[in-house]
Amino acid sequence: MSRILGLSAGNAGGSSEIVLCTALAAAGGADVELVRLADLDLTSQADLDWLWEKLIECDGLIVSTSIMSRTMAASLKLLVDRLLGPNADAAIIEHLVALRRGGAEPTVPFRVDERVLKPRVAGFLAVGGSLTPQWKTLALPLLHTITFSMHIAVVDQVVFSGAGTPHSIVLDDEALTRAAQLGANVAGQLGKAFDDVAYLGEPGLCPLCHLSVIELSGTGVACATCGARGTLRPDASVEWTDLNTSVLTMAEKRAHATEIQETAARHRDLAAEIAQRTAKIPAFDPVRPR
Repeated sequence: MSRILGLSAGNAGGSSEIVLCTALAAAGGADVELVRLADLDLTSQADLDWLWEKLIECDGLIVSTSIMSRTMAASLKLLVDRLLGPNADAAIIEHLVALRRGGAEPTVPFRVDERVLKPRVAGFLAVGGSLTPQWKTLALPLLHTITFSMHIAVVDQVVFSGAGTPHSIVLDDEALTRAAQLGANVAGQLGKAFDDVAYLGEPGLCPLCHLSVIELSGTGVACATCGARGTLRPDASVEWTDLNTSVLTMAEKRAHATEIQETAARHRDLAAEIAQRTAKIPAFDPVRPR
């Protein structure tokens, strides 16, 4: 049976967990589990290893977060920084697995887990108290940092408003219905390869991440979430000209993996100079709490 993992990054039983449970309950036909990040010590290697197994075993992922300071909860950022990175980078793991199959065991300071490469799908739920959009702008873009390394296809994503007191999302019938729809949407795409997954959420400006947070440089446009590039037309619409620069694509992941290897090779040749220059940097004793 397919597995859907729910990651709760809010208060126990709070509004963000309520919509997550609603989504999981609607994921018919799948085995579902809920992990509350507040129950884990994300600085503990044992807890990180346990969470890695939960993540790597799932076929679908639904992440729900309270919106804090316009973005996702800190526990999710800690998860990204401590657990993912090269461990979860599909292009890096793809390369290292190929080396292993050729008889050369990779010697790297992180796990090489071939299970990273199996297809997965995801959905995002973000719950905020504000009624105005400017207080929620960065929530969905930052949630994509959880999924893009492992090449997980995002099926659906939604931000909820007006849940500014504990449990108050239960007053919003439309929100609960929408959360259930997200759970059903994720369940309906389980097992599909990345390129075969249909995006079922609200449309956005970017054709890949389906969000509308962009960087402008003159008439040059870059999606601030995923890096797809385009040009601003005179009517203020965007002509997307290079989707392969998006971190959601394997093309960009592979280019980035090559860049990392080339940079490391250059720095190996300069190891003595790096050590010499480092020794000249002033040192300070850090102040610590007593």
